[in-house]
Amino acid sequence: MRWEQLFADLDSRFADWADAELMAELPDRERQAAGSVTMVQRCAGAIGRSITVRTRGGRAHTGELREVGPDWLLLASAAEGETIVASAAVVTLDGLTSATGMPLTVVASRFDLRLALRGIARDRAPVTIGVMGARGDQGGTADLSGTLDRVGSDFLEVALHPAWEPRRASSVRSVVLLPLAAVDSVRSVPAA
Repeated sequence: MRWEQLFADLDSRFADWADAELMAELPDRERQAAGSVTMVQRCAGAIGRSITVRTRGGRAHTGELREVGPDWLLLASAAEGETIVASAAVVTLDGLTSATGMPLTVVASRFDLRLALRGIARDRAPVTIGVMGARGDQGGTADLSGTLDRVGSDFLEVALHPAWEPRRASSVRSVVLLPLAAVDSVRSVPAA
């Protein structure tokens, strides 16, 4: 009987020590967990919410966050239509909650900006592209309107024409090559 009390007392002390050790480890575990969260995961926690994305080119894009890729965000708004924002151009995101999404699957992580833009090029839809540094010494972002002709591994070619017109040889002013790193955003042009 005495030994049962002794073992019960030792069990109780051991449980108290284990609880104290766990409580001491929790802040470290929380910091480690927070330290492994990616921007993609933070953004995925805000899908369906209205957010504002400010970019290096000085633009502010506001809309409902519809989708998150490994290096892009898709926003939709009544004012701008659908806009893909390159993650490399993002300076701040406003409107996120404390929610964090899951990491991208292996397949989803391969659906990068190039693949998203190739889909738009295949659609032959006119777009407006925000190009960082296109204003020379002034910095900022300038818009180019046209159709994506080709998307390479690190560039895209755009046939420049009025945004409200479909791509026709008679309406194309020129074809320009843009480094993918210069792309701030790609916005759909609402159908007329």
